[in-house]
Amino acid sequence: MEKTSQLYEGKAKKVFATTDENLCIVSYKDDATAFNGEKKGTILGKGVINNRLTNRLMQLLSEKGVPTHFVEELNDRETLVKKVSIVPLEVIIRNISAGSFAKRFGVEEGIVFKSPTIEFSYKNDELGDPLMNDYHALALGLATQDDIDTIKTYAFKINDFLKAYMLEHGIELVDFKLEFGKLPDGTIVLADEISPDTCRFWDVVTHEKLDKDRFRRDLGNVEDAYNEVMRRLLGDTK
Repeated sequence: MEKTSQLYEGKAKKVFATTDENLCIVSYKDDATAFNGEKKGTILGKGVINNRLTNRLMQLLSEKGVPTHFVEELNDRETLVKKVSIVPLEVIIRNISAGSFAKRFGVEEGIVFKSPTIEFSYKNDELGDPLMNDYHALALGLATQDDIDTIKTYAFKINDFLKAYMLEHGIELVDFKLEFGKLPDGTIVLADEISPDTCRFWDVVTHEKLDKDRFRRDLGNVEDAYNEVMRRLLGDTK
């Protein structure tokens, strides 16, 4: 499988077309951004960690009945995936109060919810990814009701699995962002990534942050935190 042209470059990844029109190659970068791109930097080795963690978690989720875009890990930074059209909704699942949720509702971080919450935001950098509900998504034609129902079902199923899996490795899954895409036949699959870039991970005992909040909040030891997650979940580091 060979790259033919670059289709897209985002904050953390590049996507390339291949000699198969139904497949793409995703290449993970070490670039780091926060606050809708206002803060920029580099987290050395992040691309390798996010690539390998995402692929492992997507393989496990696929075994649990959640379809994903994952096809094959090509090397430490590149993965072959099914070509999808991204549903322009960012899906945020929250198990514990943190980040923008805590700020928005004026509550402290660390409140464990009786049941997880789900939020949608409109995937649009120029508008700052504003929050939206089902009715907004339907009104703007971003998704159908069936799409939204399917996405919610998968999102909560993913949360149930990831919460339990992370806990086995001494990590609390605080909250995380998902993106979904459609295959040419309309099938919805999990796309994008699952990593310390897109999840809040806390050590289950110390509540030490093991994710991109260390970069956002200038807490230091960012690379160490990412490597610690990889060590716990994959048993090795790069």
